[in-house]
Amino acid sequence: MLIKNDYKPRMVSREVKQVKPVTTNGRITLVLSSIALAFAMLVGRGVYLQTEKHDFLKEQGDQRFVRTVPLTASRGTITDRTGAPLAISAPADSLYAVPSAMSSMPSDAQIAQLSALIDVPASVIKDRLSRNKDFVYLKRQLSLETAEKVAALNIKGLAFQQETKRHYPMGKIFSHIIGFTNIDGKGQEGLELSNEKILHGIDGAKVVLRDNKGNIVDSLDSPRNHLPQNGVDMVLSLDQRIQSIAYESLQKAMAHHQADAGSVVVLDGKTGEILALVNSPGYDSNNPGAFDSDARRNRALTDMIEPGSAMKPFAIAKGLDSGKIRASSGFNTMPYNIGPARVRDTHNYPYLDVRGIIQKSSNVGTSKISAMFTPEEMYNLYTSVGFGRRMNSGFPGETPGVVRDWHKWRPIEQATMSFGYGIQMSLLQLARAYTIFTNDGVLLPISFQKLTAHPEGEQIIKPETARTVRHMMTAVTQPGGTGLQGAIEGYDVAAKTGTARMLVNGQYSATKHMATFIGFAPADNPRVIVAVNIQNPTVNGYFGGSVSGPVFREVMANTLNVLGIAPTKPVKDRSQLATR
Repeated sequence: MLIKNDYKPRMVSREVKQVKPVTTNGRITLVLSSIALAFAMLVGRGVYLQTEKHDFLKEQGDQRFVRTVPLTASRGTITDRTGAPLAISAPADSLYAVPSAMSSMPSDAQIAQLSALIDVPASVIKDRLSRNKDFVYLKRQLSLETAEKVAALNIKGLAFQQETKRHYPMGKIFSHIIGFTNIDGKGQEGLELSNEKILHGIDGAKVVLRDNKGNIVDSLDSPRNHLPQNGVDMVLSLDQRIQSIAYESLQKAMAHHQADAGSVVVLDGKTGEILALVNSPGYDSNNPGAFDSDARRNRALTDMIEPGSAMKPFAIAKGLDSGKIRASSGFNTMPYNIGPARVRDTHNYPYLDVRGIIQKSSNVGTSKISAMFTPEEMYNLYTSVGFGRRMNSGFPGETPGVVRDWHKWRPIEQATMSFGYGIQMSLLQLARAYTIFTNDGVLLPISFQKLTAHPEGEQIIKPETARTVRHMMTAVTQPGGTGLQGAIEGYDVAAKTGTARMLVNGQYSATKHMATFIGFAPADNPRVIVAVNIQNPTVNGYFGGSVSGPVFREVMANTLNVLGIAPTKPVKDRSQLATR
């Protein structure tokens, strides 16, 4: 049987979906767009910073890497008139650290060693090193020996900066005149202060590049670069030999009389140059912080004294110069009254001539000569020799002294001023006033610096008056005079003693005195003036002649010897020419 097979297989149509591969183009575009945007923002930020913030950023960058290093001018030296150094600057190393560049704190053992070397507590060193700063000082102005020991510790992050330190070879002997500088080299007292501008000079500067450890790696060209101009050297009028003599003599007297304070001034009687000036108590310019402000006072310039009878030669000179008295004029010098007040001498003298008034230091005789003039005339005399006026020495703290308005004088006040009460001045003013006697009536300016030419002065009294007064003043150091202890073998010495009660709380003390002795030599042709004042001697006397006279004698005798001034009269014992 034939079977017809008409079965046809059914074709099943199956549509296969083709899945397109996932592309990364979108993500790439997104990332690239983000990068482009960020880049554009960075470029924009860069443009903004380079334009709007350029100066600020440059300044900040320079602060971190560029430094302007000061080039300190060398401070001028100070020498005495012979060239002996009195103030010099020497190299010193200052220790510093760069804490921001230190990877770790030094060990406790290292810090302890460093502390012992530089005399700074370990806690202070740790505190400074812990600060996140580019520069901190650990110790200024180390000695070279100490700096070498510190360097040997090999502590990373520490370095040295070279500076200069002021040294005073004569220490205490010149301290009141020279003064001192602070750690930054600025004058604080004395001539160091008053001459700061010329001594310091003008500092220079150098622009440098530092690395992150603070080390200088390069010098940069800059309009800020300039070399320092060193300070000017000073040559003083003082002589270190005479200064040492005066210092030692004053110290001995202070101890012998257990006094509160004292001063000695030595002047060149022909030029007004200060050859020596010392005070006690004193201090050391190399270590001024160890002394109080009272010890640092230059009493010979800053303190006012009432000179007592050392004033008498001025009233006598006025009388002689005016022609109202002659050297042979005599006076009744017994005690007398001015109103309710009584004027008297330490001893009663019925009659004295003018030479005797000076020799015996008569208050009565001097006051009677002063009374020959009006208050205005006596006021003009005192101010003409510099009392009540500054000397313009250039020294800081110089006192002008006090001379009261003559309109307010009472007769007793005019009398007491003639013998040194009620009028005040510094010891240097008093010494300067005596130049009218040593320089033929011409008042000289005083000078701390060595002069190269004779100074111009002011004629106050006639030359013949000056010669007469100085001749009469030699009687003070001769037998019968109040200043016999100021006599010097081989020389005629003209002098005047002064003993005055001290003002205490506005009242004259009965127990506290000022002992003054002033004079010059050789009397006929004076070269040297020496003035001594000792305040409140408490033992071994209090009179000017007995307390300050021996100081005067020792200083004057040795000064004449130093200056090579030959004796003016026969010498019996040549050992007495120099008593030092």
